[in-house]
Amino acid sequence: MPELPEVEVVRTGLSPAVTGARIVAVDARDPRALTRHTGGPLDFEARLRGRGITGAARRGKFLWLPLDAESTDGENLSDMPEAILVHLGMSGQMLLRADGASTERHERIRLSIEHAEHGPLDVVFADQRTFGSLAIDPLVPTADGEAAGWGTPDPLLPSQVSHIGRDPLDPAFRDRAFVQALSRKDSAIKRVLLDQTLASGIGNIYADEALWAARIHPETPARTLSSRAAGRLLTEVRAVLKRALAEGGTSFDAQYVNVNGQAGYFAHSLRAYGRTGQPCERCGRPIVRASFMNRSSHFCPRCQRVPPPRP
Repeated sequence: MPELPEVEVVRTGLSPAVTGARIVAVDARDPRALTRHTGGPLDFEARLRGRGITGAARRGKFLWLPLDAESTDGENLSDMPEAILVHLGMSGQMLLRADGASTERHERIRLSIEHAEHGPLDVVFADQRTFGSLAIDPLVPTADGEAAGWGTPDPLLPSQVSHIGRDPLDPAFRDRAFVQALSRKDSAIKRVLLDQTLASGIGNIYADEALWAARIHPETPARTLSSRAAGRLLTEVRAVLKRALAEGGTSFDAQYVNVNGQAGYFAHSLRAYGRTGQPCERCGRPIVRASFMNRSSHFCPRCQRVPPPRP
């Protein structure tokens, strides 16, 4: 599943093309791509035609495109602020294409837009596994009154994202609250890192990478970490996410691409995830793989010691 770096790469690619653009046509050809939308394809299409897009924002693994309240003819289309909510699921892609470009493989929804600077463009949502979804969702105030996430100055976020915590790269993320939350969690630290209500955007890949860098075993109970260890882990989480962003995210197959269909290169920089049997870069002992929550954890059994039994 795309994690914070992959989704942020998509957001930064979309932003200049969609900000200030007007939606001139909508083709919602597959209802499976609207599972988060309260109406069907016809409702989705009718409510978007003529709307302006004011930006591209992200919190965790969720994207949204805030919308103008009025259509081109001045009709008031909504009594509350709204946005196109985008969740990429397992294999979703948001692609920028030339106006009238041929149908993409696994194409589900196409927005035809007109931009004053870039001219006509198509925004295509393609999804092989059909777990992703688009929706028109009302925007609600953030709990802390701060800007909702990356790419927006407004303290408004989609209602379906209101339960999602801020990501560790967000300027409004509170380190002390995160460390205090860990001290109250009995669960394994990796399970806590994957809890999107506490800190969003961290998935299986980057959890394994950060835990390796911080020398913490994934099964360590979160509450047993010292404040220093928790702070070190948070530092490594941020470092891993920043490196992945710089390399365009992690691409293991053709599903993980930016808006132009290009793959990221962070897979070549991984030190734990997906390196089963390969030597640890610190000590040389083989990286091991263990079952974890219907997924896998990758770690070094020497550098990341098994936690002692719980008292």
